Amino acid sequence: MTAPKKASTPSADTRPAPVISVIGTGYLGATHAAAMAEMGFETIGVDVDPAKLAALSAGEVPFYEPGLPELITKHVATGKLRFTASIAEAVAAADVHFVCVGTPQRAGSHAANLSYVESATRGVAEHLTHPGLIVGKSTVPVGTAERLRGIVREFTPSGIDAELIWNPEFLREGKAVDDTLHPDRLVWGGASAAADAVIREVYAAPIAEGTPVITTDLATAELVKVSANAFLATKISFINAISEMCAITGADVTTLADALGHDARIGRKFLNAGLGFGGGCLPKDIRALMHRANELGAGRVVGLMQQVDEINMGQRERVIDMTIDSLGGSVLNRRVAVIGAAFKPLTDDVRDSPALNVAAALHLRGAQVTLWDPEANETARRSFPTLTYAGSKEAAVEGADVVLVLTEWDDITGADPVALGALVGRRAVIDARNCLPVADWVQAGWSVRSLGRPTPVTGAPVSPAAGAADVLATAR
Repeated sequence: MTAPKKASTPSADTRPAPVISVIGTGYLGATHAAAMAEMGFETIGVDVDPAKLAALSAGEVPFYEPGLPELITKHVATGKLRFTASIAEAVAAADVHFVCVGTPQRAGSHAANLSYVESATRGVAEHLTHPGLIVGKSTVPVGTAERLRGIVREFTPSGIDAELIWNPEFLREGKAVDDTLHPDRLVWGGASAAADAVIREVYAAPIAEGTPVITTDLATAELVKVSANAFLATKISFINAISEMCAITGADVTTLADALGHDARIGRKFLNAGLGFGGGCLPKDIRALMHRANELGAGRVVGLMQQVDEINMGQRERVIDMTIDSLGGSVLNRRVAVIGAAFKPLTDDVRDSPALNVAAALHLRGAQVTLWDPEANETARRSFPTLTYAGSKEAAVEGADVVLVLTEWDDITGADPVALGALVGRRAVIDARNCLPVADWVQAGWSVRSLGRPTPVTGAPVSPAAGAADVLATAR
């Protein structure tokens, strides 16, 4: 590709900064657009939803992400950031075009739905009026980018120079702004020398901070994100599988994980046993990897990811079984308080949330479920309107026969067990995230069950069905 259209001299020192377009203003796109503006670039976000565009223009983000509304408001005010429904307008004004649309799991299949990324790429290509660099950031199956290059060649107007490269994102929900502004690595694949120079200009700020840069081919760049998610998912499912052995033998999975984490080859992160992973990335990405691996004949990847997925889903059944056992064999008409709906703290994302799945499953078994989440009540309500939603954790636990901690929000990990104990009908808690200070809760008169973590037993016997370390600890 050639330099951006506004270049008036070959000197990079005097050439105006490229204008950025971001196609798609969902979680990834809105964050990336705001971060590009923060880095000093004129940025245009594109979406087909007028209501979303109006909200973003007013600094209102349709999901919970700390720091993002403030960043958007700041740069809408400075004029660095604006939003439009016209892809033609954005492409005509911009030099670098980031494709940030979703690749959800296809209905009835483990495959990724690539229709949005294909449409976005075509939309950029056919509206190009001057040389442009198209940068894919969406998570796609390996081989997709090469096919998208064919779309670019087919739909780019004659005489216009365009190039497509792949630059995967590595955002963590709840920390997405910082992850974009200060990434732990930058990866892009398939770039010519000219494209490499442009993308380095875009990421000049984090590169100057010392962020490692890895340049590679298209296929490797596509595989980096999905492989990272597959590895993290495998690590979580590994420790959850080990937690079952801890439950049988009386070992402590948290202490075990601490000991493993001191091994530099392993590390402590993502070794927290509990309810398992969810959200919009890990589940659909390992399933898409499974599907693509099967197409390519990589059977070992298929088998490994299948086991990872099955172990993860099995954790939900373990918690449901523990709840039923805690209530004497049936949840019918029993009052169950659920703390947490989001798949993890610092987000309101309930996509494939283990917490919401467990709550809904108990409701379908006849339990009277009351749920509270500090951020995800409304997103959960849209998915499961038949559940009862409380305005506070205190309201959720009032009169409860058992309390389930399913998302490790600070509001519950730092809660006063004495105060909560005065509200419940029965002081029984299932700590499905192994996040509570167990001794404090036991001291306050609670029975506590955890996943593979023993708790002090001060009275009642343990049900054999619970496992030796899914311990029922009853205070004196």
